[in-house]
Amino acid sequence: MHPGARLRGVIFDLDGTLIDTADDFIPVVQQLRAECGHPPMAAPRIRASVSNGSRALVALALDLSDKDPDFEVYRQRLLTLYSEVLGCHSALYPGVSALLKQLEDKGIAWGIATNKPREYTLPLLAKLGLTPASVVCPDDVTHAKPHPESLEKGCRELRCEISEAVYLGDHLRDIQAGQRAGMFTIAAAYGYIETGDSAHNWGADLVAQRSEDLCGLLFPLKERAYA
Repeated sequence: MHPGARLRGVIFDLDGTLIDTADDFIPVVQQLRAECGHPPMAAPRIRASVSNGSRALVALALDLSDKDPDFEVYRQRLLTLYSEVLGCHSALYPGVSALLKQLEDKGIAWGIATNKPREYTLPLLAKLGLTPASVVCPDDVTHAKPHPESLEKGCRELRCEISEAVYLGDHLRDIQAGQRAGMFTIAAAYGYIETGDSAHNWGADLVAQRSEDLCGLLFPLKERAYA
């Protein structure tokens, strides 16, 4: 945050940052593998790839290049399976419900900027009873993250300046989007991070090792300015 700025808006990535959705995706990937004659895959491998989206999950599940002529057929099958279980096993990360209440109590607006399409994002939020002041999906912008457009739009909808907002995400592209927008960034090290990667390597302003740490990282920003 810029010197003299006060925290007025917090924007979250969705999968792997605000909500743990992996337990919806793991059985879907396993079912797709079964339908294609493959044995079950180790669940942690699937969990680590959830933030990479449907294309990455299909490539992982079937060891298939996205140039394969049948790739899109499999991707649509995965999305169909996902839509049937969407939100059934998803939950807010520990401590996040209390965090959102504190944000609202302190008059700090919060929103979501995600690369998850709106047709899946909105039903998931409804299922969990979440009502953010802003929801920006790839359907709403010309360029998805790591382009900063989603975050710029989110700040406008939260009625705060870029200098007054923080973005939290569990992927390098989230931190890149935040940096390109000029926002203060927090990397969610508790999210879906692939083997060999580390949230500490992304250049975020702060790193949250656990979701329960977010309150302690965010609320001092309301009182202190960061260059």
